Amino acid sequence: MLTIQRDIDLMPFHTFHMPVKAEVFCQVDSIQSLQELRLNSEIAGKPWLVLGGGSNVLFTQNVLQPIIKVSIPGISILKSDSDWATVRVGAGVNWHELVLWSLDEGMSGLENLSLIPGQCGAAPMQNIGAYGVELKQVFDCLEAIEIATGVVHTFHRNECNFDYRTSIFKTELKNKFIITSITLKLRRSGLNLNLDYGDIRSVLSQRGITKPTPRDVSNAVIYIRQSKLPDPDKIGNAGSFFKNPEIHMDEFSALKTRFPELPGYPVTNEKVKVPAGWLIDKLGLKGYRNGDAGVHDRQALVLVNHGLATGNEILSISRHIQDRVHATYNISLEPEVNIL
Repeated sequence: MLTIQRDIDLMPFHTFHMPVKAEVFCQVDSIQSLQELRLNSEIAGKPWLVLGGGSNVLFTQNVLQPIIKVSIPGISILKSDSDWATVRVGAGVNWHELVLWSLDEGMSGLENLSLIPGQCGAAPMQNIGAYGVELKQVFDCLEAIEIATGVVHTFHRNECNFDYRTSIFKTELKNKFIITSITLKLRRSGLNLNLDYGDIRSVLSQRGITKPTPRDVSNAVIYIRQSKLPDPDKIGNAGSFFKNPEIHMDEFSALKTRFPELPGYPVTNEKVKVPAGWLIDKLGLKGYRNGDAGVHDRQALVLVNHGLATGNEILSISRHIQDRVHATYNISLEPEVNIL
C-alpha cells in the first residue's frame, strides 16, 4: 500500500523528537508501492530522502524533498538445517524485534546486537555493530530497488564494501538505492558466543552464569545498554553520536604517554580504535548542557534533547565537542549520525 501525506510533523518518526516538518511524506510497505511511487507525477524526478526508524538522523531544518518511510514487513526462513538458518527480513522490521525472534527460533549471531534501535533496512547501510559483533559477520545479501530505474538488485556481502559504520550505500551508492530486504545467515547453536567485549563477562558472572546461552548474552547486553544509554522514548537521542576514531599506532603511543589510562583496541597492525566516549568524558563534558541540548550524564557519546532543543542546537553541541577533542588530542571525531 502507498500512502502520500503532506505537511507532516516528523516528531514521531525520529528519535531526537524535534518538531520538524516534511512537505511530502510517503509510506510504502512493498516493492510494488515503491514502483508506484516512481510513477507518481508529484514525486517522480525529485530527490528522495529515505527514512527507516529515524534512530540515526538529526534534522536541522524542515524537509522540502519527499520523505519515503519504508515499512516493508516480514520475516521468513529461506533455508535451515541443524547448523545454520538463512533468514530473509523486510526492511521495515524493527531490528530488536528481529533479534528476539531469532532467539525464540533457537538461532544465534545477533545476541550482541540486542536493543540497537532502528529498522532492518538501515542495518547494512552503516554496518551496525556493538559489543564485538558487526552485521557483516552474519550478513548474506540484500535486495534494493534502484531509484532511477525501478530495477531490483541483489547485493552480496562482498559487494557492499562493509567497513566500520559504513558501506557502499553511504558512499558510492548513497541516495541511489532503497533497501527492501536483508538476508542473514545465523547459527542453529550457541557455539562461538562473543563474550570478550565490554562488561558482558562480568554481568554474566554477577548472575552466576558459567555456561551462557545466546539468550543469556542478549539479556546481558540489554542490561548494559539500558544502564548506560537513555531510552529515546523518554529523552530524545540517536544513540552514539560519534564514531570511535581509528588512529595510527604511533599517534596512540604518543597519546598514551600523556594519558596513560587511554584505552585502545587494535584494528590492524598499524591502526588502533580509541573510544570516543572516553575522550569526551575526560574533557569533563559528560552531562554538559546548553539550554535543552546536551551530553548525556551517563554516556558521553550520546547527545540528548532534554525537551525543546532544536537540531541546530544539538549540532552546535557536537561541534563544540569536536573542537575540544581536536584541540586536546589532535583527533578528528566523525559523526555517526546523519545530519540533515
